[in-house]
Amino acid sequence: MDDSQSNARLRADAGVPTSGVIHVRTRLTADFTVISNALAQRRGSAVTIGVAAYIASLPDGSPVTITALCDHFSEGEILISRALRELESAGYLERRRERTPTGQVRTRTYFYDAPRGEGPEDPPEPPKPRSRKRPTVPETRRETAPAPDLEEPGSPAPAPAPEKPGSPVLVLADADPEAIAVLTALRRVDPRLVLSVQEAARLAPAVTEWLAAGVGPREITELLTVRLPDRFRARPASVLAFRLRETPLPLPPPAPLPPDVARPVVLPFQTCDGCERAFRAEEPGHCRSCRGRRAGEGLRAAG
Repeated sequence: MDDSQSNARLRADAGVPTSGVIHVRTRLTADFTVISNALAQRRGSAVTIGVAAYIASLPDGSPVTITALCDHFSEGEILISRALRELESAGYLERRRERTPTGQVRTRTYFYDAPRGEGPEDPPEPPKPRSRKRPTVPETRRETAPAPDLEEPGSPAPAPAPEKPGSPVLVLADADPEAIAVLTALRRVDPRLVLSVQEAARLAPAVTEWLAAGVGPREITELLTVRLPDRFRARPASVLAFRLRETPLPLPPPAPLPPDVARPVVLPFQTCDGCERAFRAEEPGHCRSCRGRRAGEGLRAAG
């Protein structure tokens, strides 16, 4: 009796895929990071997922600025900045400006294992500076003098409040006002070209060089706004900085001649009475060749 044959796979191979990746699992007990599948399998840029995995693996207090990330990754500032913005818009990353107990303002970065609103916990609140309690003094009545009139002649004017470090007034103090005016007017041509105070102060020296080279504000505006892409892959300031850096400066216009320089007088053309050759002279007559020939004939006749 013949044995029956079957094409079905063996039970031992029933769970092994025929294509695709096959994981070789290793149980890690140290130096590992837990990342959700929603983040690891997020569609989009691979740079964004790599930056997120790297930030998640760092201990608290590690620097995650754009400069620090560019020192670690081979990608440039534009790709790293875009990855941070994507993580921030997706809710995995948050950057806060907080005041420390000493009164300084610092930017702190919070990274979430799950997008904001989906995780079980919120980031800790920043510590508040302690306020010193003044000792209570028993209230006593005293006669107070009337406040001086602010308009009273001879009274000293109040001193202006000092500018804080990093204020817009101090940032733009050394910038060329004409260059700042050109940069701030770009948003009238393209509403996307909105610049911050720091970005305008950083671009102003390059615009000042263009103005010094003889390029007018209208020409600079046209060179910076013509044929812009439909979608920016970086901040508008980066696009403007690239154009200011890579566009060659035009040649300055030729200097006009001073008014006291006497220009040579150009004599009109005359037709020679002897050979009908054209020559320049103030009045009609003979050309130089005919005058020489006539002078030679006169000498021979006299001899």
